[in-house]
Amino acid sequence: MRAIKQSFAVQFEYGIYFTEDIFEQENAMLRDVVQQSSHAPAKVFFIVDSGVAEAHPFLQQSMLNYTATHADVMTLAAKPLIIPGGEACKNNPEVLQQVLESINQHGICRHSYLVAIGGGAVLDLAGFAAAIAHRGIRLIRIPTTVLSQNDSGVGVKNSMNAFGKKNFLGTFAPPVAVINDSNFLLTLDERDWRSGISEAIKVALIKDASFYQSIKADASLLKQRDMRAMNRLIHRCAEMHVEHIGGGDPFEFGSSRPLDFGHWAAHKLEQLSNYSLRHGEAVAIGIALDVVYAKLTGMLSADASDDILNLLYKLGFDLYTKHLSTLENGQLSILRGLTEFREHLGGQLTIMLLDEIGHGIEVHQIDETIVAEAVKVLQQKQRQLSANILSESKKTELVVPL
Repeated sequence: MRAIKQSFAVQFEYGIYFTEDIFEQENAMLRDVVQQSSHAPAKVFFIVDSGVAEAHPFLQQSMLNYTATHADVMTLAAKPLIIPGGEACKNNPEVLQQVLESINQHGICRHSYLVAIGGGAVLDLAGFAAAIAHRGIRLIRIPTTVLSQNDSGVGVKNSMNAFGKKNFLGTFAPPVAVINDSNFLLTLDERDWRSGISEAIKVALIKDASFYQSIKADASLLKQRDMRAMNRLIHRCAEMHVEHIGGGDPFEFGSSRPLDFGHWAAHKLEQLSNYSLRHGEAVAIGIALDVVYAKLTGMLSADASDDILNLLYKLGFDLYTKHLSTLENGQLSILRGLTEFREHLGGQLTIMLLDEIGHGIEVHQIDETIVAEAVKVLQQKQRQLSANILSESKKTELVVPL
């Protein structure tokens, strides 16, 4: 019998919106997002990052008041579910089970909305639950960190960690909408404020030299937590990410993943540090490692390499961690990240490197000896920059005012 072949295309469209005080009753943004794809009051169920709930003690009441005010468009399915934030939730299948049990218990269906509020890890887990329950529940993401507002929260991926590997379980399932509320950033600690900047540097380095220069020009403002500078960075970074996602391979059927520049090492560093390193901190070190590697192989100029390393350090990132030098059976443990990175995508090993600021180039082989040399260079560079800071600090202390 002859084969039957099927071919169809599905159009995905979702908006990334920017606001302040999303649950102020006069703010119609969430209402409008729900209303635009519902013909009757729709059930909404909120999943909230525990860290966000703690930092915003009146958040839950604001959510209850908001849904009551807009009851003609949305009805609250149940009180918000608070789940642990950070990478720990993605390592714990019990948290996923808790979310799925709540979806079942409260009758959340394919015409309901799961509204996830939190950092990237909580959005990943909640999105995964939404994608597999009923084969897909409408998801609205409300990212609350720099990293999730400019990178992980605006894309189409959802995931859990398993078998000691980051994002081993997951789906490609676009959200209905992403709503970035800049007021959530005001309560971030210094590490989480800084962490997401590395993803902006990443995309600028491989795609847009002018964006890189703007980050460099705003470095002092960003370090001082200037909100206007951060909002500029988040908007441009999110814009570039969604442009890439819509540009040809949104579900990563190929073996190329340009937006994961610096990530082959970063994902492994997170595991080796038992996730004491934030994702963005690990990405900064991963970028630094690949930048030095590119310099050592003659791909990238020494001036460009130094410029990038100095910017990362100026923003407060470490360039080296002891986990880069961890050995296993006489080999750097970090090198296992190459194998895991290739397995995750399938096909041949494909790593994005730089040949100049603003332009990435793919390679399919990595010289492990040069990686080891790059690790030593970063360790030395970290010591040098730390010594310079200490020296400048001592000079300042010696200045006696008249």
